[in-house]
Amino acid sequence: MTDKDQQTSTSEIAEQVKITVESKFEAAQSDTDAKRFVFSYTVTIKNTAEISVQLLSRRWVVTDGNEKQQQIEGDGVIGVQPMIKAHSSYQYSSGAVIETNIGSMFGHYNMITENGENFKAEISAFTLAIPNALH
Repeated sequence: MTDKDQQTSTSEIAEQVKITVESKFEAAQSDTDAKRFVFSYTVTIKNTAEISVQLLSRRWVVTDGNEKQQQIEGDGVIGVQPMIKAHSSYQYSSGAVIETNIGSMFGHYNMITENGENFKAEISAFTLAIPNALH
């Protein structure tokens, strides 16, 4: 396999890893007077490829309504580096704390195929917002 063939296969696999995120405001854990807005989010990673992939690390960019950014990087997610078999999915929940009632997150996962090929799975931007903050 040439380098070009390998690039094609990993980009195709990256497109076959579908990531969806649902976020929720956690009022009980938040303190709006102290500018502490807590959000939970649930990520679903669906592997539609013909081979297994493993999530090695993550990188998130969290931006609040004042455009203050936090960059979060680390191994795995919630303490694990899950292997996601072909045609299956993995789901986990985590959280973020920002100083405004609205913000956003985006990022990527560094992943590897069962054949040892590294690729990035992009995570599209999603909104963190208290209910009724957006019209």
